[in-house]
Amino acid sequence: MTVKTVGRVAVPGAALYYETTGTGPVLLLIAGGGTDAAVFDGIVPQLAAQYTVVAYDPRGNSRSPYDGEPADERVDVAAEDALAVLDAVAGSESAYVFGSSSGAITAMELLIRHPDRIRLAIAHEPPAVELLPDATSARAFFRSVYDTYRRDGRLAADKLFLGGIGIDEDDQLPPTEDLPPEFREVAERMDANSEIFYAHKLLPFTSWVPDVAALVELEDKLVPAVGSESSKVLPAEPILALADRVGWDVVAFPGGHGGYASDPFEFATLLQRVLTGSLR
Repeated sequence: MTVKTVGRVAVPGAALYYETTGTGPVLLLIAGGGTDAAVFDGIVPQLAAQYTVVAYDPRGNSRSPYDGEPADERVDVAAEDALAVLDAVAGSESAYVFGSSSGAITAMELLIRHPDRIRLAIAHEPPAVELLPDATSARAFFRSVYDTYRRDGRLAADKLFLGGIGIDEDDQLPPTEDLPPEFREVAERMDANSEIFYAHKLLPFTSWVPDVAALVELEDKLVPAVGSESSKVLPAEPILALADRVGWDVVAFPGGHGGYASDPFEFATLLQRVLTGSLR
């Protein structure tokens, strides 16, 4: 049985919940959107055989509450949150980092700001649309999701957003009431994060403008990644555009935008190969 150790770290404006599993070099997993540490539960046991795996709930999500009223988030603050979790677990030790979706944006900013703390960062489908040659339509899409949320509420925004990132109704979980109790609790917890995500995270993260020159300087520490089933869908387009622009190879992980949950064994197996350098 895989044993998790739970911890909390205070940061300006929030208290971050994190879980640590396994032994070995530190591997930090950064969740995106309205998800939390549990979104990686399918891959953690396999990875924990080789690594000290750390996953946390981003500020405002689930068990990482804000200290006060929610406010629009900043990517630089998210990166410092990730560093605070690393400091709590690893001290000054450098770590491997895997981030998906907006978590990949956090991982890239963390690499830019603190390259000495990162051994390798895998950026899986960061929706950083300012990396696109022409971001006009992508900007408009995310703005329309935000406006739909403000005008028509979360369910309408969900339908527009999920369709736009390539997740249709067949890909989604069964109704919450049909899930086993242990999964129902997690699904309800993450579902409750949607309001914060649409109101305070969606636009700040998707409008992030990375320091491309810094990323190029750090190319030996950055692995661009997409899902094998989602490489032609919006969240994958920015990292593909960046890789094409600077001549990087891109790793295609099994599954789609959430391949770590849909294909956990295959996903973790490839991630282990990337971390050990056998694909580079």
